[in-house]
Amino acid sequence: MKQVRLSMSFIAILFCLGFVQNIKAQLSEANYRIYSVKLGKEVTLNEIVEDMANADVLFFGEEHNDSVTHYLEQKTYELMYRKFGAKTTLSMEMFTRDVQAVMDEYLQGSIREKHFIKDARVWSNYKDYRPMVEFAKTNKLPIVCANAAGRYSNLAGRKGQKALMDLPAASKLFFAPLPYDTASGAYYNKLMGLSGHSTTPDTGKKIMPVMSMGGFSLVTAQSLWDATMAYSIAEHLKQHKGQKVMQVNGRFHSDEGFAAVTQLKKYRPKAIALVVSCGSDPAFPNIDWKKYLSQGDYIVITDPAVPKTYED
Repeated sequence: MKQVRLSMSFIAILFCLGFVQNIKAQLSEANYRIYSVKLGKEVTLNEIVEDMANADVLFFGEEHNDSVTHYLEQKTYELMYRKFGAKTTLSMEMFTRDVQAVMDEYLQGSIREKHFIKDARVWSNYKDYRPMVEFAKTNKLPIVCANAAGRYSNLAGRKGQKALMDLPAASKLFFAPLPYDTASGAYYNKLMGLSGHSTTPDTGKKIMPVMSMGGFSLVTAQSLWDATMAYSIAEHLKQHKGQKVMQVNGRFHSDEGFAAVTQLKKYRPKAIALVVSCGSDPAFPNIDWKKYLSQGDYIVITDPAVPKTYED
């Protein structure tokens, strides 16, 4: 029965992939606008990649079901490879540190995709990220499984960092070193402003339970994700000099230079980061850029008329 379920899941991903590819085939520069905050004007995707010559990490903040954003991520990744070659690294929120070995096994061609999909615990919309994984596999590029597993963020939210400290030593390899910094200042206020604290801020999906007496700390849980992604990137940069890292995450993890971007400064103070913030706007293509200037170094507004890859 498990084999049947796995096969059906694999077939479903391939079926959905065809749908995604059809959408991507129809996309063009007419479906998005990019604005450089520094230059104060609209620019091209190529100009972002050129700017990476002076930076180490490109935080690409997405809305997880935005078809145009996924198209742009793939294009950006390909352009970075064209410019930086083997120095290009993809880092992803969508995979956790405890599946890094599974990712490496798949990228080197040792295991089959159906086993990778099962054992790497891919997201339900993996079809949106599969093209980048396959591009990495084809071109022998590394992928950093950057995030902390949900079981750890859940534990941190319920019982605090002390509970993480009580875990076995082997478990502690799968998240940022303890103690980690928690959100403060404007980012803290942004987190606390989330209604009910019942959803993950970048997806809106109910993943972490709310304690009945309000005992669940979204700040502690979310900060573990932010810190772990930043730590994973920092460790990769430390071990691989001169790499250009493209970090893909929900925009909440990088907008305004908060969250993972701030955490990176702790683990790798000299690392230079660029922040791309992607989202749609009903006014597209007549965009009031002034509304978005605080979101990142580059603001990408996508066409809301393009079908989403899935509905919230």
